[in-house]
Amino acid sequence: MEKAKRPPRGTRKREVPLTEAGIYAAALRLIDADGVEALTMRKLATALDANPMSLYHHVPNKDAVLRGVARMVGTQFRTVTLKDAPWQERIRLLATDFRTLAHRHPKLMAYSFSHQADFIQPEDPFWVALTAILDAAGVPHSELPLISALVGAVITGVLTAELNGALHRWSSLKPPTVGEDGFTPPDHDENRVFRLALDTIIMGLESRLAADGDGQGAGH
Repeated sequence: MEKAKRPPRGTRKREVPLTEAGIYAAALRLIDADGVEALTMRKLATALDANPMSLYHHVPNKDAVLRGVARMVGTQFRTVTLKDAPWQERIRLLATDFRTLAHRHPKLMAYSFSHQADFIQPEDPFWVALTAILDAAGVPHSELPLISALVGAVITGVLTAELNGALHRWSSLKPPTVGEDGFTPPDHDENRVFRLALDTIIMGLESRLAADGDGQGAGH
C-alpha cells in the first residue's frame, strides 16, 4: 500500500492556538453577521477551524461566550473626556458615543441590553464615565448609585427600543384621542428622537438637582 505523501515543507497549515480573546472575536463576527440566535458552538468552531470539543477547554457554553463577547465590547467603549465642559454637554457626548457603539454591533447590543443584567460592570468605561459626570453635576453621594443606575437604564432602554424597531413602531401609533384629520405621521429621524430622549433625561436631572439646593446636596 502506497504511503500518503506529506505536503511539501512550508505548505502544511499552521494551527493557531485557541484563546478566549480569539474565541470572543470570532463569535462577535458571527453575531454581527447572523445574530445571537444563529450562533452555535459548532459554527464557532468551524469559523476558528477547530474541533468543537476544544472550545470547551476555554469556555463552558454559549452563554459564557456571549458574556465574554459583551464584556469585550463593553471594555472597548471610548468617549472624549471634557472635564471642563458643562455636565449636560458631557452626558450628551457620553450617551451619543455609547449609541455609536451600540449601532456598531446592533445584534449583540440589543441582546445584551435585554438579556444580560450584568452587561455593564463597575469597571466598564461607560459606567465609570457616567458616574463621574453625575458626581461632577452635583448628585448627592448618597444618591449617586441609584441616579446613575436610572440614567443608564433609560439610555439603554431607549437604545434597545431603537435597535429592535419598537421605538419606530410606537412613535407611529395614532393616539386614540386624535382623529384622522388631526394626525400627522411623525418624521422618523432616529437621531432627533435620541436627542429628545437626552433632553428629557437632562431636564429631569436639572430639576432634581435644583430641588436638592442647586446641586449642593448631602455628601458634597
